[in-house]
Amino acid sequence: MSNDTEKGDVSVHESVLLQEVVELLTKSLSNSSSPLISPSSALRAPSSSPYYLDGTLGGAGHAVAIAKALAGKVNILGLDQDPRAIERAQRVLKSHLNTESKLILECENFRNMGKVLEKHDIKGVDMILLDLGFSSDELETSGKGFSFQRDEPLQMTMSSSDKHLFTAKSIVNNWTEEDIANVIYGYGEERFARRIARSIINYRTKKQIETTFELVDIIKMSVPAFYRRGKTNPATKTFQALRIAVNDELNALKIGLDMGYKALNVGGRMAIISFHSLEDRIVKDFYKEKGKDGANIITKKPIVASDQERAENPRSRSAKLRVIEKV
Repeated sequence: MSNDTEKGDVSVHESVLLQEVVELLTKSLSNSSSPLISPSSALRAPSSSPYYLDGTLGGAGHAVAIAKALAGKVNILGLDQDPRAIERAQRVLKSHLNTESKLILECENFRNMGKVLEKHDIKGVDMILLDLGFSSDELETSGKGFSFQRDEPLQMTMSSSDKHLFTAKSIVNNWTEEDIANVIYGYGEERFARRIARSIINYRTKKQIETTFELVDIIKMSVPAFYRRGKTNPATKTFQALRIAVNDELNALKIGLDMGYKALNVGGRMAIISFHSLEDRIVKDFYKEKGKDGANIITKKPIVASDQERAENPRSRSAKLRVIEKV
């Protein structure tokens, strides 16, 4: 979820579009007419504490900012597939909530938010955030092969392996050339998908593909020289595609959007931060359909990071924020 690095058991989290998320989610709870509210500014909250559901808790940067903006008077329900993120958030968030506020944290995919709400007898929530950016804690410390810059086993499972039908390793070693090409092109929008798939098939006739660096070498050998010299690593889109396939991310997003909107109280808002066109298209189409039924689409065009934020946090460059309000 944006840019965070782990030092021991602490995540230093640079949350993308932080002020914009806080301002747009909390605006209906305040009388402020400020175009951009600082996360440290206390807003007037209703007499009963609102519920904020963070479906991608990560380093808890957005959750902390929401708590500060509402002077600690907010109930937080946080979900994350990484148990380490849940443990860190438990420590971080406690000090930002008042004694009456609830803090509920669950190690779950946001596609299961309905089950979590039912478990805790929560009838509705007032704010929802899904930050679809990939966590640097997972990228750099999981050892699961998410990064093409680290030599690790090809796994790419965000939660425990027994919850997944397959891993990245099983895709590249067991699937057909056509299926591999379809995944790389469909989920990564990789123009050289068929060439990469063909090289994968040829390589695995000699030995299994075990590690990230093996796969990176195969990709580099598959694409033209000009592509290898480009600003973006030629393995970027293939790795993205495999991760999306292994974790069923696009279906999870569709389910999460539907469940999230149903869980919103009237007047509640849902914010989604996406990082590539496939995700953004799903969010845009979902909002458009709900708009036909009367929902208020707060962001007619997606909000993007400022020049300053992009300079300070390169991972924010592709971020797009869309917000909808249930009416």
